[in-house]
Amino acid sequence: MNLSLKGKTALVCGSTQGIGWASAVELALLGANVTLFARNEEKLKEAVEKLDTTQGQTHRYLVADFAQTEQVKAALDAYLVENPVVHILINNTGGPAGGPLIDAKPEEFTKTFAAHLINNQQLVQALVPAMKEAGYGRIVNIISTSVKQPIVGLGVSNTIRGAVAQWAKSLSLELGSFGITVNNVLPGYTRTARLESVLNMRAESSGKSKEEVVEQMQREIPTQRFVEPEEVAAAVAFLCTPAATSINGINVPVDGGKTGSL
Repeated sequence: MNLSLKGKTALVCGSTQGIGWASAVELALLGANVTLFARNEEKLKEAVEKLDTTQGQTHRYLVADFAQTEQVKAALDAYLVENPVVHILINNTGGPAGGPLIDAKPEEFTKTFAAHLINNQQLVQALVPAMKEAGYGRIVNIISTSVKQPIVGLGVSNTIRGAVAQWAKSLSLELGSFGITVNNVLPGYTRTARLESVLNMRAESSGKSKEEVVEQMQREIPTQRFVEPEEVAAAVAFLCTPAATSINGINVPVDGGKTGSL
């Protein structure tokens, strides 16, 4: 099975912590040159130095706030002048604050749509031409199991994540013949800063302790535990390899079996 990414370049969004960082680590271990893309330059500087270089990889970073779509585009355009070929794109952006959907303001949808789908679109438009020329491309979107089963209390996120999944499926139909695959990885309850905010929100709204909320949520998972970021990253990295050439246009839950649908 060919899992080598030596000679390939990967751009990983939201990559200084959580699933984004874990994905960058796995891609580097498979031999890829990795460019980290996030808003905190100090964290980026620290993170890029920790990536594996035993296969002669060269790692870089880009700075932009994904809440500012023009800033993202400007940073990418400048990067592509000197690094015109990116074979792998990992789209990963933090979700919006939770709360009842009925209370969400229109601007919450607009802001979240821009941070996720609009940024994804402009990144793809910039990178796909070189992927086509190379005859190799991997686009992996880290979304959420809410694509299959909406999560109570995350209405805005559920809505926009669903739109991203449809965007990705549509794109996979257009790009497959060029050797470019487009897939979605759907993390379940994963030990990240995002999960911590969900735990705190549920504890506050229910009047239960955080420990009680954790126990209740873990009981809902067949494996009886939260997912580790590295476990999600393993699925992300595999989809980027030559071994996954014929895996295209799918949603891959990494949730310990919690999602109730196939």
